[in-house]
Formats: sequence, C-alpha cells, structure tokens
Amino acid sequence: MRTAYSVETVRTAERELMARLPEGALMQRAAAGLAAACADLIVRVYASRVVLLVGSGDNGGDALYAGARLARRGAAVAAVLLAPERAHAGGLAALLRAGGRVVEAGAAAGPAASAGINPAEEAILRADLVVDGIVGIGGKGGLRPDAAQLAAAVAESGAAVVAVDLPSGVDADTGEVRGAAVRADLTVTFGTHKPGLLIDPAREYAGSVRLVDIGLGDVLPAEPELEALQHVDVARLLPVPGAESDKYRRGVVGIAAGSARYPGAAVLAVSGALRGGAGAVRYVGPAGDAVVSRFPETLVSDQGPAKAGRVQAWVVGPGAGDDASTVAEVLEADVPVLIDADGLRLADRDAVRARSAPTLMTPHAGEAAALLGVAREEVEGARLASARELASRYGATVLLKGSTTLVADSGGGVVRVNATGTPWLATAGSGDVLSGLAGSLLASGLSALDAGSAAAYLHGLAGRFAADGAPAGAHDVAEAIPGAWRDVRD
Repeated sequence: MRTAYSVETVRTAERELMARLPEGALMQRAAAGLAAACADLIVRVYASRVVLLVGSGDNGGDALYAGARLARRGAAVAAVLLAPERAHAGGLAALLRAGGRVVEAGAAAGPAASAGINPAEEAILRADLVVDGIVGIGGKGGLRPDAAQLAAAVAESGAAVVAVDLPSGVDADTGEVRGAAVRADLTVTFGTHKPGLLIDPAREYAGSVRLVDIGLGDVLPAEPELEALQHVDVARLLPVPGAESDKYRRGVVGIAAGSARYPGAAVLAVSGALRGGAGAVRYVGPAGDAVVSRFPETLVSDQGPAKAGRVQAWVVGPGAGDDASTVAEVLEADVPVLIDADGLRLADRDAVRARSAPTLMTPHAGEAAALLGVAREEVEGARLASARELASRYGATVLLKGSTTLVADSGGGVVRVNATGTPWLATAGSGDVLSGLAGSLLASGLSALDAGSAAAYLHGLAGRFAADGAPAGAHDVAEAIPGAWRDVRD
C-alpha cells in the first residue's frame, strides 16, 4: 500500500527525526537518493549537461547537493539560482567545490540576446537533464513569473526533467494546480508520498514517482492522509466462498435500474454485479425482459424494491430516468445502498443523511458538481476537497470517479485513491458496470469504503485488459472483470 501524508505531518516528522541525527544528515540522505535517481534516468552521467533550478528552500539544497554528486561523476552541472541571496549555502559551496557553476537568471546578454533568451534559458535549452528544485512542499498557487518563464523553457527543451519532492507549482496537500507548474518525467519524493503526487491534476505533472527512504517511517503517524491500494491489499478484501457457502451467504444484491429509454443500463449494472462475486442478483425495474434474455440467472421482480425479496445491498439509479419513487423506496431499506447516475439527482439529501445503513455514492465530476452547486471545472481541479465535501454533506461514502478515483468517508479520516483506470473506460455504460460490481461487494459484507476501493481497482484493471490499447465497450469491461479478479489474487 502506498501512503501519503500532509505537509504539516511530514514537517513534524522531519523535525523529530532531525533532532536525533547529526546536522545535515537528512538532507544528505535525500540528496543521495536524488542523485542516484537522476543517474538512472540519464544512464550516462559523464559529460552530460545538467541544469539545477534552485529556489530558496530545502528542495533547492537537495538539488545543489545532488548536483555536486553528479559533478563529481563528470557531469557538467549548472545551477540557476532564483534567489541567490537565499540559496542553501552549504549546498552551493558543495556544488562549486565539485566543479559546478552558477548561471545568471537575469536579462539576456551575449549571443543569446538577439533571440531574447537569457543565460539560464539558454542552458536549459541545451540540457540533457533539468532538476526542478524551485519550490518545496509548502508552495501554494502557481509559479511566479520568473520561475514560470524557466518552466516554459524546460517544456521547450526536450530535456529529461526530475522534480525534487514534487513538481514546483502543484499543491502537495490537494493535488491542485492553480497556475504555471513544472511538468516532470520523474519525481523523487522523500520519506513518504505527498497527496498531490497521487491525485490529478497534479499527478499528471509528476510523471513517474520514486520514493526515497530517509527514515521517516518510524516517526510518521499510523493513519495517513491518503492511501492507494495495491494488488495484495485488494486481494485481502475480496470475498472468497467457503465450503459451506450458498448463494445467500455469498450475498444477494438488488439492482433497481433502467427505464424504457435506458434498458441497457440495467443490463450492464447486472453484468457488473454477477461478475463481482454476488451469489445472486435480484432485478427490479422495467427492463426485466432485457436483463433475463442476457442473464437468465437473474431473479426478476415487478413488485418494487420493498417486495423483491431478501437482499444484502441495493444498487439504485443507473438509467433510472425520473423514477424518484423507486429511489426513495430503496433509501428506506435497512441495508447498504449504492446510489449512481440518475439516482444521485433524484435522491433526497435529508433521506440519505437519515439512513442508518451505509450509503455509497458514485458520481463523476459533472454529477458531483451539480450536487455541490459548483462548476465541473472546480471539482476536477480540487478533487480531494470535492470528495470530502460531498461525503460530509450527504453523510455518505463518496466514490468520485475520474482519472484518479477517490473514495472518501463521511466521518473524515483516510481517503483512498485509485489510479488503475484508463482513458478507454470513458465510454457509455462503464459506470453502470462499476455500480453493479461495487454493489456486489457491498452485499458480500465489505464496508462502503472497502467495496468502493476494491471495485474501482478491479474496474480499472478490467478496463485495461478489455481495451489493451484499443477501443472497448462497457460490455467488454464487464467481461474482463474475472480476469482482473484473478490477476489481483494471483
């Protein structure tokens, strides 16, 4: 499991660890890991051209010390100091002793002047590797104009880019990007991941992420801000039938979905539920014939949710149109309920908050924006805050779909992030499959947080398996769920 901690928590842990270590030891650990990652990325260090973008914080010091290590291995290292009077003195001295040099970041001069390029930009455009140490983890908002100009030169250069701890210009705690920022090929982060490295849009700026152990593990608290499940974590969550299991012990999930206009939503939700390990699926709605023709094992009822028979969880909303009465009836059930699609629009917030059994809501950014009364762009730019706010307002667990899926509980605490998805999942009906899958896991006894997290993980893998680099429909994604399940358990 990958875990991420807030800036405040990381800084507290670093202070505690530094009090136990010789002065400068923590920075040297970070610099050693950073230099090793840079060397791995460019492969041939000797005679390579390396440019360090150095701010006034500890990230700038890390970059300078790492640059000194690369210079001692034969790299031509130049440091661009954005605040020369506040550059890390020890790191700068180490770089100069190793043969590195300082490049002015001021006005254009010499041969580059006619092109309007200053010496720093000229060095960047010729670099094999650029190390971004402009802003530390406490930075807020986009880059300032002088730094933004250098970031633009970096983007133009074609050089490999390594960010120190996180790309400058992104918010470490939230993953928000509010202005210009550096786009890295590799981010080398120290001690623990920061939330912004796991959440879009910042995650797109981070490139690959390499975690360097500097000894924080013993001083970080037990509960992180964010966690990302891996195969082994999901495998522990997935239900496995025992020798005495029957269809009822494995979990029965009810699906209240579909309409005359959208019968396929019901079919796809049922397909996700059947492949999610449910012992049985009960379907309620107007698409019974379509469901049974595709899945004859489905138990179909035309008596409404309350009279459909025993279930351990309900899924309501996919393709429901304007059927508010069915949504309201499902919300009255004393079992876990998943609300998706039209159900999100039709569900009364007070009725959701009044429920005693768990509720899992699965909006995409547009649906979340409508529920929060904000623009879709606001949700997409502040995904973590949006998921937490929606969970708090509704007293429910919220699975916010997107390039990185977030699962937040209403009571706060750790938020789960999933990045197994693929853009090929952006297809009609894919969310219906996810709803059925998550509903099945709810019916098996998983908590809303675990069911949402495991379903998002499996759904993402299934999307990758189904597409394999080519277009695939929601039906193909559903068919690939068993393969994703096997991949996780193997």
